[in-house]
Amino acid sequence: MSPIKISWKGLWFKPLSSVLNIMLVAFGTGILTILLLASTQIGEKLDNNSKDIDLVVGAKGSPLQLILSSIYYIDFPTGNIPQKEAMELAHSPFVKRAVPLALGDNYEGIRIVGTDSNFVSVYKLSTQSGKFWKEDFEVTIGANVASGQHLKIGDTFFGAHGLTGSTDVHKTHAYKVAGILTPQGNVTDNLILTNISSVWKMHDDHEKEEAEEHHHDQDGKHEHHHDEAQQRPDQVATNEDREITALLIQYRSPMSVVMFPRMVNQSTSLQAASPAMESTRLFSLIGVGVDTLQWFAVLIMFIAAISVFINLYNSLKERSYDLAIMRTLGASRGQLFQMVIFEGILLTLAGTVIGIALGHVVLQFIGANQESNQARLTGLIFLNKEIYLFVTGIAIGIFAAVIPAVQAYRSNISKILSKN
Repeated sequence: MSPIKISWKGLWFKPLSSVLNIMLVAFGTGILTILLLASTQIGEKLDNNSKDIDLVVGAKGSPLQLILSSIYYIDFPTGNIPQKEAMELAHSPFVKRAVPLALGDNYEGIRIVGTDSNFVSVYKLSTQSGKFWKEDFEVTIGANVASGQHLKIGDTFFGAHGLTGSTDVHKTHAYKVAGILTPQGNVTDNLILTNISSVWKMHDDHEKEEAEEHHHDQDGKHEHHHDEAQQRPDQVATNEDREITALLIQYRSPMSVVMFPRMVNQSTSLQAASPAMESTRLFSLIGVGVDTLQWFAVLIMFIAAISVFINLYNSLKERSYDLAIMRTLGASRGQLFQMVIFEGILLTLAGTVIGIALGHVVLQFIGANQESNQARLTGLIFLNKEIYLFVTGIAIGIFAAVIPAVQAYRSNISKILSKN
């Protein structure tokens, strides 16, 4: 019988201890796997969604909130900004390309984004079927939106007011699907894109509906209120009064990095926020928790190594007579050494494999229950870095088994047999 088979049978000499050791290793490895997969995916999403955007201009407030709402679409905007003032900045000599965004509606929790052709250029979008939006209330939808909502070219749907929820539905106009985007692997896979005019008209009609409801509520009570409400439906904002949510900026030259944000923050009523700086700050905040959990997982792995060592050491003492008999039957010192080492490796390797599998399953469960599509995590990917977890598991097994293996190698057959 080979040393590996003997080692495998030896593990179950004390099955409860073996199972406990495997669980300890699996728990530590599982935590490390979840952290590795989650941090890698979050980092990639932060990079992919903002890599071609140098600056975001929006309403005064939290810079991080502005970035999260305008690039990652996972927070509420800081407010609206005058279109006229935003377009003046868009034509600045420091700006190569400016992308206006108009937010405010959703469909089944998916954000409807009013924008223009510059958005297509910045994100290098293409369609897998259909075309890009052109007319009012035409939309081009992300690949995930099409599959998740079962939408196809020509289908229509109604948007709802607000960035979440579907209680206040705009029923005056239906959006029509004109195209479906090629999967990009970034935030655009989960967006519904249309022109800004559609967003404005939708909200103009929404205000008209509210005014008409107010008119019916007041009808017959106060005549002057009646006249006022009757006029409201015709009051539509002029182009001078129009507002957008944010402006995505690409710089024209390196000098823009220094000059343009300062000019915006000091000379206008708007705010400029750098995606690179805010993403770094966000990831550093996340990193504090990740580092803490990593050290916790390392501590568990260290405890597992000690537990494996104790298990092998005690097992070796209790099986010393069996090992001596094996020596008398022809087993060499080297074979006994290998046998104990293999026991340690098998214990930790089993725990490592179970832990990695468990980490993927748990992360997939977490991702499936996330509310936001934009930051959705998945356990269905495998990273090259996970190989290091296998190596670490083998190393822990060898480390824990060295001392018991040396003792087995040095065991005195005559003494052991004479005591029995």
